[in-house]
Amino acid sequence: MSNLTKSKLISVFSELGTQLQSPDEQLSAIINDEKQYNAWFTPESVSRAVIAIGHMLNVHDLENWLSNYNLNFSHVPKKIGLILAGNIPLVGFHDVLCVLITGNYALIKASSQDSRLIKYVLNMLVAIEPTFYDKYIIVERLEKFDAVIATGSNNTSRYFEYYFGKVPNIIRKNRSSVAVLTGNESTEQLFKLGHDIFDYFGLGCRNVSKLYVPKGYIFNFFFESIEAYQPIINHHKYNNNYDYNKSIYLVNSDKHFDNGFLMLKEDKKLASPLAVLYFEYYDNLHSIENSLETEKDNIQCIVTASPLSLKSQLVDFGMSQQPALWDYADGVDTMAFLSNL
Repeated sequence: MSNLTKSKLISVFSELGTQLQSPDEQLSAIINDEKQYNAWFTPESVSRAVIAIGHMLNVHDLENWLSNYNLNFSHVPKKIGLILAGNIPLVGFHDVLCVLITGNYALIKASSQDSRLIKYVLNMLVAIEPTFYDKYIIVERLEKFDAVIATGSNNTSRYFEYYFGKVPNIIRKNRSSVAVLTGNESTEQLFKLGHDIFDYFGLGCRNVSKLYVPKGYIFNFFFESIEAYQPIINHHKYNNNYDYNKSIYLVNSDKHFDNGFLMLKEDKKLASPLAVLYFEYYDNLHSIENSLETEKDNIQCIVTASPLSLKSQLVDFGMSQQPALWDYADGVDTMAFLSNL
């Protein structure tokens, strides 16, 4: 890695970004075939994820991002165990990027739901810069690691803490994302919010699973603005979730709103079932800020156009699934963690 400078790394990864934005024939074939291994990974979803990473790896953002860190390319590489999630395509790429760009060695435990894409993208990286050929390995079991970054659920995190608690670690649990509406949003803003709700079928921690709305909010305009997303109901797994949750609400006589492909239900919880969006009324923005502050350890990002005075990751409508390089999962700076080992 000693022959790679910061400027060379920026050149290499921005070239990878360029290639991901215009997939070649082989990558296009993988994008189209993923649905055979994971029914949620439709060509549209996989293509969206690949291109989003391509956009993320641009020269300007890479320069800004890396300017915050003192990269030491002469250090002895640490072996970093990575347990990647598989809920949306290439969701673990950013962790792999951080390990490689800090000159460390990645031991990658890919999810069975998403193992082919990450392998191919890393092959693309090696084709651009052969130095990376022996900087990572994809393993079935993590062994002989110096540190661990593991992404899972609240359940698996307990096992991760037990097994990996003796080494430096980042262990991620369940998080949800929310949107704060004022009632003054335009059709365009609410349409963009549809991306935050429906991209990747709502399976990501950056997908909005709950709305905070002012008291007396009427949902008609919201439903009209997201009508273009109606074809999502044609996906059999999404449709199964919709039918299942609808039947439960009907049997239990639970009050809810339903537009034929999304249900809205008033609930204090953050994480809603698939095809359901929870909502909660608020009195004023100050009260909602207090509520969000108490839930900050459970929230990944907040979609809003309101000037909230929160330190959490505030994002504009339509941008929750378009994170920048410095939008770290759970707000934990992965690069600082790796740089300080």
